[in-house]
Parts: sequence; C-alpha cells; structure tokens
Amino acid sequence: MTRARPLLVFDSGVGGLSVFAAIRARLPAAPLVYVADRAGYPYGTKPAALIEARVPALLGRLAERFDPELIVIACNTASTIALDAVRGALDLPIVGTVPAIKPAAALSRTRTIGVLGTEATVRQPYVDRLAAEFAADCRVLRHGSAALVELAERKLRGEPGAPDDYREAMAGLFAQPGGDEVDTIVLACTHFPLVEEELAAAAPRPVAFVDGKEGIARRTAWLTRERAWPGEAPAPVALFTGPAAALDSYRPGLARFGLNRVETL
Repeated sequence: MTRARPLLVFDSGVGGLSVFAAIRARLPAAPLVYVADRAGYPYGTKPAALIEARVPALLGRLAERFDPELIVIACNTASTIALDAVRGALDLPIVGTVPAIKPAAALSRTRTIGVLGTEATVRQPYVDRLAAEFAADCRVLRHGSAALVELAERKLRGEPGAPDDYREAMAGLFAQPGGDEVDTIVLACTHFPLVEEELAAAAPRPVAFVDGKEGIARRTAWLTRERAWPGEAPAPVALFTGPAAALDSYRPGLARFGLNRVETL
C-alpha cells in the first residue's frame, strides 16, 4: 500500500498549534507533521527580507524530507511576507494564514475593529489591502505585540503570565483614538488564540475575538477532498529547529495537542 503523504503545518513557534488542532479535528484520519522553526523564532521582530529568504528555503528542505500532500503556513507573519515566494518555489498546494478582517467586519456593530498581531504583520501592505477590500466602512486599529507572542509560548511551557502583561497588550488597541469603540478584535497571529481567555479577561469590556484557524481547516479539507486517508492516522510528529535541550519544557504542552513524538530538525 502506498504511504499516505502527510499534511505539514509550519510556524516559527507553537502558535500554529491552534491551526493544527482545527485541522486535526476536521481531518482526524490525515497524517500530520507539525514544524516549529525555533531557531528562527520570533519572526515578528525580524526583517522582512530575512523571513522571505528563510521560509522558502526551510520549507523546501521539509518538502524533500516528508513529501507532503500540502503545506499550511500557520503563521500570519510568514504568510504576509513569504507566501508568494513559497508558492513560487514549491510545486504543491500551500495554504497561508490571512488576518480574519473580513469576518470581523461582518461581525462588528460599532464598525470599529482591532487587529492584534506581530509588529511585522500589522504593518504589512497586505493588511491595508484586506482592510480596504473587506472593512472599508470600518475604522481599523492595529497593534503589534512581540510580548504577547512570548506569553503564548510561556503558557504552553506551563509558565503563566501576569495579568498586567495581558492588560498592557490590550491597551495597545484600546488606548488608541477610537479604541473605546472597538467591539471585535482580529487575532492576527496564530499564537494569540492560545491565550484568548487571558486576553478576554484583560479587556476593559466584553469584545468578540476572531481568528482564521477554522477557515484554514476548511480550506485544507477542500484541497484534500479527493484523498481517501487509509485507516487510522499515525501518531502526529512535532519537529523543532534549534537546540534539543529547549524541547523538554514544551513536551507536556505539546502532549495536550496529541504531539507525544517530538524531535529536532
């Protein structure tokens, strides 16, 4: 029997686990490989040129090793910067991560939405185009937070963050002119759904949070709709670039996502 080709989910860190979980729930029989580029983490504070060069090269190596059916770039920063370069370099389906501005605009009643992402993501022209196309009648406020990315990483390692740290991240949106009208927030970094409860507790009033993980899972299912996954899915595997010693603190958190096999790349 021909070996089933896996679906490969890629991020700079553990944020892509939010997408991984949505895909696994929708396609429980699909073989999955999760890759975290910890050696390049965090992408959100790196120069765009570095991301645009690093991501296609690394995904090329992964494609040679795993021969995946499809690659999901479960990272807003990598998608907004390097998605076109990856698609140009690899001859297989590539699913990117798009800030969920369209559904946020449809949900907002005050017509003021926030976009909470990395510093690299929120300043990208791609976000300008999404706002112009799908939220032209909305005020769109943006805030980039590298600290929030690290808080999500720490949470998976079992290190709870201080409530004041989350309040500071949320204040980056709510303290802006017009921030008192925000009723919907786009979590434009895949790390942020991992700390959605903490963000909700830190908000000065109830707001709706929107992210793209379910849309990515639906797109992945559509692109693989003709694939008949044989039998029970093998246990998923997680690979990290960087030092092996750094993995130990992540293992319990990864196990909660069904990732009990963890290796270095």
